[in-house]
Amino acid sequence: MSNSTDSKKAVKKIVPSKLENASYPIIYRVFGRLIPETMTPNQMTLLGAIGGLFGIVCAFLARVNLMFLIGTVVGLIWHIICDDLDGYIARKRNMASEAGAFFDLLTDILHITYLLIGLAFAKVASFEVMIFMVPVYALMMFTAMNYIRYLNEFLFPRLGPIETHLFFAAVCIITMIVGTDPVVTVQGHGFTVGDIIILIGAVPMYYEMIRLQIQLFIRLSKKR
Repeated sequence: MSNSTDSKKAVKKIVPSKLENASYPIIYRVFGRLIPETMTPNQMTLLGAIGGLFGIVCAFLARVNLMFLIGTVVGLIWHIICDDLDGYIARKRNMASEAGAFFDLLTDILHITYLLIGLAFAKVASFEVMIFMVPVYALMMFTAMNYIRYLNEFLFPRLGPIETHLFFAAVCIITMIVGTDPVVTVQGHGFTVGDIIILIGAVPMYYEMIRLQIQLFIRLSKKR
C-alpha cells in the first residue's frame, strides 16, 4: 500500500508502525531481486490482488472444510508482500503515479472487505460481528487517500496493513485448531473463538480509524 505520488511534489510517507518498518528491508532483500525488470508497479499490484482473490475463494470454501483456511493464510501473505513490493518498484524505477496509488488502495479495500464476508460465510465469525468490521479498513483507506490529496502525506495507521494481514491470518490459524463451535452464549447468541478475537481486535482498529479522521479534520481546519 505504498505506490503513491503527487504529480508536482513527492508524497511524504509516514509509517509509525515498527513492525511495518522492520518488514520492509526483509521483503525488499528477499523478493526485490526476483522482480523482473519489465514488471511495473501496477502489474505487481494486480499480482497481489490475484493472491488476495485466491485467499478470499479459499475463505468461502472453508465452509466445506476449514483446512481451506490454509489457502486464505497463503493469500494474505501473498497479498501483503506484493502490496509492499509495488511501492518498492515505483520508487526504485521512478514509476510512481496517482493512478497507481488509486489502484493500490482500491484493491486493498476490496480485498479486506470480501475476505471478511468470506470468513463470515465460513462461520469463522458471525455475520453480525463482521458487519461491524467491514467499514473500518475501508474508512482507513479513505482517510489515507484524503491525507494524500489535501496534505501530500501518505500516513499509515499505527495498525497498518501488515498488522491487519497478520491479525486475520492468526484468526484463520486459531480457527483451524479450535473449530467454529460457539464457546460463549450471550442473550441466546453463540460466539465462536473467531468472534471473540475479532471483537477484541476491533477496539484498537476503530480507535485508530477515528483518531486518524479527527486528526485530519483538525489539520484541515487549520489549513489556509
